[in-house]
Amino acid sequence: MSDFQTSTHRERWIFQPQDLIDKWTGVNRRSAETLAQYGTMRLKVDPVDGSISNPEPAPDHVVRSLSVKPLSCEEEQMMRRFYEQKIQEVCKAFKFPHKIHATAIIYFKRFYLQWSVMEHHPKHIMLTCVYSSCKVEENHVSAEELGKGINQDHQIILNNEMIVLKSLDFDLIVYAPYRSIEGFIDDMDDFCRAGNGAHQRLKDLNQTANSHVDRMMLTDAPLLYTPGQLALAALYKSNDALKVLDFDRYLESVFSRQRFDCPVEQFVQIMNTINYLVRTFTWLGTDTV
Repeated sequence: MSDFQTSTHRERWIFQPQDLIDKWTGVNRRSAETLAQYGTMRLKVDPVDGSISNPEPAPDHVVRSLSVKPLSCEEEQMMRRFYEQKIQEVCKAFKFPHKIHATAIIYFKRFYLQWSVMEHHPKHIMLTCVYSSCKVEENHVSAEELGKGINQDHQIILNNEMIVLKSLDFDLIVYAPYRSIEGFIDDMDDFCRAGNGAHQRLKDLNQTANSHVDRMMLTDAPLLYTPGQLALAALYKSNDALKVLDFDRYLESVFSRQRFDCPVEQFVQIMNTINYLVRTFTWLGTDTV
């Protein structure tokens, strides 16, 4: 696999917070303008090449009589998060590995930087992102199997495949924090230099950190920080509860051996910011959306 430092993930898909706000605001405004002009927000997608076509403009009297109002940016955010939760539920139902969960969610997040949920229904895009992530990660599941497993028409999955891939600019290699956690756990094993239960404690730390990342993936953090930063933030938080090792000393050891773009004190602030996003995340129920 290619290195993250030279990847399109690092070059094109890590943003500043204001970048995300600008993108979400822009697609929301465009969708509202589409509703005003055409009387609908749904765009027609060619399933073969993923090209988009607008409907015919609605007559003035139809537009004036429309009772449908566009969603606000806050309402769109709730919709995105609700269906990201659904991605995790679908992946768990199929017992897909963590890598599939992460790749599908990141595909979904990237797609809705380009489009509004009012333009492409997130229920359909969600399924296509899961299907695409299975193909990319070589966990082969047919669209028919996926659709049947959740009582959905598999043709919807296939019809949206090309628009999803085009919206991702075919940047399909995703780096998830789970693999980084495994690497840091191995490094911690060497750092601790102890047996007699240390391996089991590190195994517990690994499992707890993975669960923390599951929740982390539902926040904006994967679009703001690198997989390594996310992994260390999850381990930092999990170790705070399990007390497996002296994390400050371990972090100093890592910084002495690897090149980072900031001093260790600033990195601790980054980890605290990531964990704040997780702590303030609210799980959305069907009644909320």
